[in-house]
Amino acid sequence: MQAMVLAAPGPVESRPLAVREIEPPRPGPGQLRLRVAACGVCRTDLHTIEGELALPRLPLVPGHQIVGVVERVGDGVPPALVGTRAGVAWMGGTCGACSFCRSGRENLCAGAQFTGLHVDGGYAQLAVARADFTYPLPAGFSDEQAAPLLCAGVIGYRALRLAGALAGGRLGIFGFGASAHVAIQVARHAGCDVLVFTRAERHREHALALGASWAGSPSERPAAELDHAVIFSPSGEQVVEALQHLARGGTVACAGVTMSDLPGFPYSLLYHERTVRSVANATRDDARELLDLAARIPITTSVEVLPLTEANEALARVKGSRVTGALVLRA
Repeated sequence: MQAMVLAAPGPVESRPLAVREIEPPRPGPGQLRLRVAACGVCRTDLHTIEGELALPRLPLVPGHQIVGVVERVGDGVPPALVGTRAGVAWMGGTCGACSFCRSGRENLCAGAQFTGLHVDGGYAQLAVARADFTYPLPAGFSDEQAAPLLCAGVIGYRALRLAGALAGGRLGIFGFGASAHVAIQVARHAGCDVLVFTRAERHREHALALGASWAGSPSERPAAELDHAVIFSPSGEQVVEALQHLARGGTVACAGVTMSDLPGFPYSLLYHERTVRSVANATRDDARELLDLAARIPITTSVEVLPLTEANEALARVKGSRVTGALVLRA
């Protein structure tokens, strides 16, 4: 089968992903194999390929927003799944036995396995996944439109929940890429007044088209304070900028898997019970809830489809913030 393979990490400009013919994976016990129809491109893929995340194995096939059709199952997996459409997300498996797994916090499991990091992902024609970490997808979404829901959508949903924004109020979104363009639709559905802080004019226009009441640069100050803030940008400076806009008792949730160092700031910005918290991965319940909500709202994902062989170019565009909505690869 054809796959985009990472032999060694490096700057995406050096085209570290190479087209390779590799052996088709075989599903083991509890696993299934998908014929990949589409795979979303995520900033986490960029962090993986450029070596910002520790790589537990090489060579590696990245990609963790996978949509495909089940074509083969391993022992213990119902044969009836063959021929059905399924999605695979970043969380590829957990131990199921630790205190985090037993308390509904499997996203914090120290033994977690991540798709496209510990196991080969979806930048390929075929992919294997644990059957209990796959998801049925809403019928109203094409393969390409469903792909960004599986990470961009799920992480955005969890970030909104941890920030308290699912209860409504005034929400600030910092950075407006693939995840934010889904999160704004969830937030609006929850009754939020959404203000978007982003440097790119085209992203401000996109945010306003999706219902933001205000869009400006991170240095601008809107008239009203924020009840909640979610930072999708990898810039640590925006944590301080968000705190400067945050009302008493508000929460800033940092949604990225990596972020530059936070600069120093006065305690007065944190005082009055303001909170800064990280968002680490997501649980299967987060994914199920978001996919159900996506069908009911319904969410519209803005996608641009590229051939699998253009994965390096797609990631370079993500790195340069030259994307409106999300990029999706198709084999």
